[in-house]
Amino acid sequence: MSRPPGKTGKRAAGFTLIEMVIVLALIGLLLTLAVPRYFSALDNGKVKVQQQNLSTMRDAIDKFFGDRGRYPDTLDDLVQKHYLRSVPLDPLTEKSNWLIVVPSDPTLGGVYDVHSATDAHDEN
Repeated sequence: MSRPPGKTGKRAAGFTLIEMVIVLALIGLLLTLAVPRYFSALDNGKVKVQQQNLSTMRDAIDKFFGDRGRYPDTLDDLVQKHYLRSVPLDPLTEKSNWLIVVPSDPTLGGVYDVHSATDAHDEN
């Protein structure tokens, strides 16, 4: 029994609609599990960077006081005197809007401590 030319009896290569729907459903399921964890990890990373930036600035303020016997007048003084390369940005606000705590004796300078503008994440 011979077959007509062009008809081999094999099914055309490719995926059926059902197979594609199943694959897309599985990808969607995996994304619903992974995406919230990803964004949570990003937020936790920003908080950790903020804490490190605060620690670095506080260390620079302490070194400035140890060397000069007074606190800096502004955070820019730490940059100008090479205690910091630049005033770091707060990763949560993406600005350098740090809250400055002045010393109890105003003759000692203007920056005793720094806090984040986002008080909810500042644990130091």
